[in-house]
Amino acid sequence: MGKRVVKDLTYDAPLEEVAAMLTDPAFREQVLDRMKVVRGEVTVEAGVVTIDQVQSAAGLPSFATKLVGDEIRIVQVEAWRTPGHADVEVTIPGKPGEMTGTAALTESGGRTTERIDLEITVRIPLIGGKIEGLVADMLGKALEKEHETGVEWLARR
Repeated sequence: MGKRVVKDLTYDAPLEEVAAMLTDPAFREQVLDRMKVVRGEVTVEAGVVTIDQVQSAAGLPSFATKLVGDEIRIVQVEAWRTPGHADVEVTIPGKPGEMTGTAALTESGGRTTERIDLEITVRIPLIGGKIEGLVADMLGKALEKEHETGVEWLARR
């Protein structure tokens, strides 16, 4: 079945500025720094943002660390086909789970809202739902850090 996560992030900037920020490797690297990832790499090519990151599994429940080990590699790909819309896919290579969905930007009165709409699916009998909930919580925290970084980034522009 999966778990759906929908989150709105609003910025005091026009759509073009927010779109430029979201496809700027320096911005994405700053977000990774603030998330305190173990290591990460950002590439942007032809409107496709790829974020390959490794996070520590410290602090995760034991049922989760048994599956992922000490570190979790996460690959996030956002295909920005237009400045206002991206298809999003997040995978954990070698693990039976994924997140798929969209990121959409809408502008109103000089403010832009980014709506993240993702479906989390973990294909593990009995504990898949627990892991989906855990991933949803982690995603929420990551999006809050991205939003906080984005507000500061745009204020400096």
